[in-house]
Amino acid sequence: MTLRVREEIEERERQFLSPFAQKSVDSGGRREPEEPDGLRTCYMRDRDRILHSKPFRRLKHKTQVFISPVGDHFRTRLTHTLEVAQIARTVARALRLNEDLTEAIALGHDVGHTPFGHAGEEALDSALKVFGDLRFRHWEQSLRVLDVLTPLNLTEETRAGIGGHSKGRADLTSFDGEPTSTLEAAVVRISDRIAYLNHDLDDALRSGIVSEVPDRFAHLGRSHGKRITTMVEDVVESSLDQPSIGMSELVMESMNELKEWLYDNVYTRYPVLFPETLKAQRVVKELFHHYVQPGALPEGFEGIQGAVDYVSGMTDRFAIADFERLVVPRGFKEALETVV
Repeated sequence: MTLRVREEIEERERQFLSPFAQKSVDSGGRREPEEPDGLRTCYMRDRDRILHSKPFRRLKHKTQVFISPVGDHFRTRLTHTLEVAQIARTVARALRLNEDLTEAIALGHDVGHTPFGHAGEEALDSALKVFGDLRFRHWEQSLRVLDVLTPLNLTEETRAGIGGHSKGRADLTSFDGEPTSTLEAAVVRISDRIAYLNHDLDDALRSGIVSEVPDRFAHLGRSHGKRITTMVEDVVESSLDQPSIGMSELVMESMNELKEWLYDNVYTRYPVLFPETLKAQRVVKELFHHYVQPGALPEGFEGIQGAVDYVSGMTDRFAIADFERLVVPRGFKEALETVV
């Protein structure tokens, strides 16, 4: 029996989704053409491929902000990704956008992140500058991971969303809601900011690096959940039946202020209060300097780009173990363990 489930789903998309949504049947396709699936649309297949990939699984052992925290409730890069996906799907469903495309972009947007989070990204970027104009950007690496290192042959819309999601420290503006590729990509870009502002604040409070949220942010909500609700509802109310994703001026400005407050009171203070950050950056730099040498890389990796690919793909614990293997004399290490 020939399955027609996918065709029925595509028909429901045509009938139900917003005129501004990206329909599966209108996809620009894949670089390597494939036969359609009997059950799933092209974006459902993208989502499933990312979810079942090794780079996605490695996110569970990569830092979000706090390196090797003592406690089970601090975010990792994987839980960050899942929170982004949840927020983005909520917004997409409310706006009648394509949830499957939205989720695929969200799940893949950080697979190119280094070990040790943004500290590791800064370290690898710094190490690359020795070679001229080369830079490391995790969103570019995410696309490379899914295109080249673990070639999933994703659709053009998923690829565009993953490759264009990040803003760094820049303020949110009305431009971020413009569909440079799809509205679904714009939803993920804003949902990423909503997610990390709130969960990094939550983790900072849990760690004790900050003791309270300033009163000037009280209108966003007095709890983690209420702040997310305020931001998500504002996005939905500002974007219903619109060709772009919007936010009210009040909430957008408040989010930009909260982001700067986090940089001043959490992100820049953390390396000072917790020197493990500097140690982690040294690990990343030393590993890169080692593997960029001729003959040092495992089979399948080559040159400067190979060293970037290999080191950035490591989890925190693999990077630490590999650094110890390369730096600590084996006999001395074994002797120490015997003494202890």
